[in-house]
Amino acid sequence: MKERSRVEQFERIRRDHRDEELSIRALAEKHRVHRRTVRAALDQAIPPARKPPERVAPVLGPHVALIRSWLTADLTAPRKQRHTARRVWQRLLEEEGVVVAESSVRGLVAQLRVEVGGDRAQVMVPQTHPAAEEAEVDFGEFTAVIAGVVMKVFMFCLRLSHSGKAIHVAYANQTQESFLDGHVRAFERLGGVPTGMIRYDNLKPAVIRVALGRDRFEHPRFIALRSHYGYDSFFCAPGIEGAHEKGGVEGEIGRFRRRHLTPVPHVASLAALNLALAAADARDDARRIGARAETVGAAAARELPLLNPLPEVFDVSLSLSCRVDAKARVCVRQSYYSVPARFAGRRLEVRLGATGVRVLDAGRLVAEHTRSLHKGSEDLVLDHYLEVLTRKPGAMAGATALVAARATGAFTGAHQRFWDAARRQHGDGPGTRILVGVLLLHRTLPAAAIAAGIEAALILGSFDADLVAVEARSALLATGDTSRPVPVPLPVTASANATTPRPAPSLAAYDHLLTEAIA
Repeated sequence: MKERSRVEQFERIRRDHRDEELSIRALAEKHRVHRRTVRAALDQAIPPARKPPERVAPVLGPHVALIRSWLTADLTAPRKQRHTARRVWQRLLEEEGVVVAESSVRGLVAQLRVEVGGDRAQVMVPQTHPAAEEAEVDFGEFTAVIAGVVMKVFMFCLRLSHSGKAIHVAYANQTQESFLDGHVRAFERLGGVPTGMIRYDNLKPAVIRVALGRDRFEHPRFIALRSHYGYDSFFCAPGIEGAHEKGGVEGEIGRFRRRHLTPVPHVASLAALNLALAAADARDDARRIGARAETVGAAAARELPLLNPLPEVFDVSLSLSCRVDAKARVCVRQSYYSVPARFAGRRLEVRLGATGVRVLDAGRLVAEHTRSLHKGSEDLVLDHYLEVLTRKPGAMAGATALVAARATGAFTGAHQRFWDAARRQHGDGPGTRILVGVLLLHRTLPAAAIAAGIEAALILGSFDADLVAVEARSALLATGDTSRPVPVPLPVTASANATTPRPAPSLAAYDHLLTEAIA
């Protein structure tokens, strides 16, 4: 505002000089300014810049050299043990006896840091990324409430450098399985693989040790993933100095967390959280990065067809050898998972994935679980203990696997009513054995048919596993489904105890013989 008034004042002086031909003295008297101002106005229309006053620092002046020496020594000191402005002020008070305001010291320290090079700005070279050639990968953290439990969740992010299209996947941990699985999922959702390189920082799942310069000792499984998909890797400089080398994904993680994960998300499971992240990625296709003319989705539509085609899916699971304990469990990364009881005491192969755990015996799948989100947890399947419960029916009521089956809805109210009625009629032990026989039917018959068989047994007041089986097959035939029953374990989890499925009994062959005999 002051600058505008000076320009207007110069204009009035120049107009009066031009129109009225007043002298410099007359113009100075008329406009109440010094004759130097009049001469300056007549010389040029734009007022000259005001000269900043030269202020003297009588208190800090004698100590400038000392403060400069402290800041110069900081250039070779550990980063966390360098002088702050407050520490400089404290030393001046304690060691030099200088009584000065902290704000004055802060201003001087900021100026001297630039002079000694401590705050020298790092110049970035603008980059152009050709379509489909480069991408960046990193992990970020956020908090979510999963099934009522507040958890720290790790977010894998792969971002295409050209279009800015990004894929986000949430994991309960930052293990190598999650790191590799994030690549597989991201490539599948993009529909291809970058033709050039992917930039990384020095994540432990990929790098065993940082060598001199850009050399890295990489993990063999990461090398196998890279070789399978046919791209190159580029590792950024260690520490904060290399963060700008993959600044796109660094900024993307923060932006996505603020845009889609604030407030803290509440979900029922990790799978539901990943569905929400995928939906957020789809919504981001409509956004624009900076002043770009096209949206992220439009740029990705040009870029995605140029990616290399996808090979077959890479198996990211880690192979482990685990011994089954006396409770028919294997311990994997401090979490317990049940297997069929007949494998107790044996050593089985475990394939540990990012979200699942598969247990195999000589290459045959015997159990499958969702990977636990918490250490020390137990994921037990009731079907795995049925043979033991036939011999030990008293253990049924307090079985942890029964509690889990009730929680998942696999053990229904109809099962409980049948069990209660069977125990009343036959006693605790025999009644429980009858229930176990009914539960074994889940290996060969659909759950809906067994539910119908249980209801029929409750109506008849006769509790026998064979009766439930007959009524279940009758209900299955009544629906018109005469195909071979599909084995459905009690929980929706693979079981090694599954017997060979059998078709419903039929007397059609005997009816044919009887017809021929009569003829």
